[in-house]
Amino acid sequence: MNWNCKHTWKKASTNTLWCLLGCSIGDFGTIFYFQNIEHSWPIWAVMTLAIINGLISSIALETFILSKQMVLKEAFKVAIGMSFISMIGMEAAMNITDVLLTGGALLTWWAIPFMLLAGFTTPLPYNYWRLKKYNTSCH
Repeated sequence: MNWNCKHTWKKASTNTLWCLLGCSIGDFGTIFYFQNIEHSWPIWAVMTLAIINGLISSIALETFILSKQMVLKEAFKVAIGMSFISMIGMEAAMNITDVLLTGGALLTWWAIPFMLLAGFTTPLPYNYWRLKKYNTSCH
């Protein structure tokens, strides 16, 4: 395995950024909602829902992007098959970073860049490996 291919790192980075955008929409939206309402949910429940919503929004975004290249059913299968492991790693990294930095499910201006950085760097090597091994990508 050649880990020094700049072209593959660039493509993997682009794919990871698309995934990060999709995951962030559902994840941050959920945390923001719970941050601004009265609730009795424990932190782990809010974070679990944020992860689930992040996965859903990322799959939806990737399916939409892929539907421009193939039929919708196939686009959904590719989005699930190619990116799900990456999305899980991304979501876990973002939410663990949030809890470690803020102590809970909180969006703060200073924690968000660290959450995004963790969410980007965690799945990037997997996405590179997947591109190199199978010469396939979602975008």
